[in-house]
Amino acid sequence: MHHTGMEPATGIWWKPAHKSEKIWTGIAFAWCMVLFAMMPLWHIRGGQNPTGIRSRVEPADFQARVAEFVEEYQVGEENGIPVVEPPPGSHVYLLGRMWVWEPVLRLQRGAQYTLHLSSIDVNHGFNLYPFNVNFQVVPGYDYGLEVTPTEAGEFSVVCNEFCGVGHHLMVGKIIVLDDAVASADGRAPAADRVASTEGGDR
Repeated sequence: MHHTGMEPATGIWWKPAHKSEKIWTGIAFAWCMVLFAMMPLWHIRGGQNPTGIRSRVEPADFQARVAEFVEEYQVGEENGIPVVEPPPGSHVYLLGRMWVWEPVLRLQRGAQYTLHLSSIDVNHGFNLYPFNVNFQVVPGYDYGLEVTPTEAGEFSVVCNEFCGVGHHLMVGKIIVLDDAVASADGRAPAADRVASTEGGDR
């Protein structure tokens, strides 16, 4: 049987809701309001959303910044990826591209850095394993984040945003050193090496 839009549909939608249905609808609505209120509250008080500086940047320009950064502070190479050790307090750059994070960063425990993240091709996800640190790395944007490593060791940078057939291979590395470790490997801390180089140029 066919009905026009002017004819009411069959059913019991016009009958008042049962008391139990009203109770559960009220509970669901109240819980939705709680979750809605938690979004700004948790952003302010939760501490799991670090604030940073996001600015526009052309992918080619960011790639050029990373190349300059590597040229200035490279101390070695690991599996074809440059290893850099910038001095404490400096700006450090990490670039995501299919399917590589570069460079490998060597940082000092307890020193503060400004970490810049960006991509030159597609969206990538920055996850610092095993910590619960996650960021979207978007081409065209430079996300600057102030970081202070508090624990020495080697930490993996995992892409958790699917970016193609080689997504599972996209694992980078951040190495956090104690001062004692830097001295044990026979090299002066990066800040002293930079100061020594600058002194020699005068």
